[in-house]
Amino acid sequence: MAKILVLNGPNLNLLGTREPEIYGTLTLADINERLRRRAESAGLDIEFLQSNHEGVLVDAIQAARGNVSYIILNAAAFTHYSIAIRDAITAAEVPVIEVHLSNIHQREEFRHTSVIAPVALGQITGLGTESYMAALEAIICRTGDAR
Repeated sequence: MAKILVLNGPNLNLLGTREPEIYGTLTLADINERLRRRAESAGLDIEFLQSNHEGVLVDAIQAARGNVSYIILNAAAFTHYSIAIRDAITAAEVPVIEVHLSNIHQREEFRHTSVIAPVALGQITGLGTESYMAALEAIICRTGDAR
């Protein structure tokens, strides 16, 4: 059975109340529940971790090596400057789909660059919570079970 790790970076624990005009009104728990239900219906195992600390995310990515089939990653602000997370992705050799709730290319100039995108399997941005769902659907298709 394929195992998926969903990693969320800084401030995503505030979803639902933080800038709802940009990030929507669903909480991270709401998003995780939607992902859990869909993964279970496809026969996939899924785990979730959110941290405001870069090293915790690096540790989780490293621990995924050999234990996880795919990572869905919203690195939030770390997207734009964390070489440590980028290097962990490269070292872990686990396919990563980078997701963002907002379209980072329509926002402030400093958000246009992702240091993670070049080492990710793909990037989904700007679809709100559907960014996460689209990443999960891509994984379901790749694992051969599109129930």
